[in-house]
Amino acid sequence: MTEITSSHSDSGDERPDEAPAPAPYSERPRNAFVRSAAGGRVLSALMLPDFMLVPPRGFGVLTTTGRKTGKPRRKCVRGIHIGEKVYVVMLGPPLTGNPNVVAGWLWNIRADPNVTVRIRGGMFKGVARELKPHEAEQAREAYCDAVHAFDYAMCLFHRGGRPTRAKIQEMTRHWFDTGTPLVVDLAAV
Repeated sequence: MTEITSSHSDSGDERPDEAPAPAPYSERPRNAFVRSAAGGRVLSALMLPDFMLVPPRGFGVLTTTGRKTGKPRRKCVRGIHIGEKVYVVMLGPPLTGNPNVVAGWLWNIRADPNVTVRIRGGMFKGVARELKPHEAEQAREAYCDAVHAFDYAMCLFHRGGRPTRAKIQEMTRHWFDTGTPLVVDLAAV
């Protein structure tokens, strides 16, 4: 009797019809703009003049009041506008491993939640706050499912390689899950 051999594994570990598990999320190596707080401030300052004129869809400028100086402080952010809300996320600590790192603009919001947001459609006043637990899933869906043209540039900048909708959504899910999500209530003013 002849034995029939097959290249198919009977262990159940291989399933040719399924996609391989995605690699763990990682930022682009050696990118000074996303690896430090100072780099993030420089990047925001470079984008600020253009974003103040016409912010790309899905992005904007968040203006807070400095908690020490009382002066306006502007930060370019990814802001997803849904109805009377704008969802933003303070990105998690840049490779420091320190979960207690908080951006200056978030400290400013905690001290004075009254903000302005410059997004497509104009400048809006609102009240910013961190999300309540029951709001998190709706906010995550809104923030992570939205993909706009400028997101492709951000993905290229942060991740490298060919930007795709799936990579952008993976990137924004990572930002939302490891960062501090906030909502700006535009109707609260």
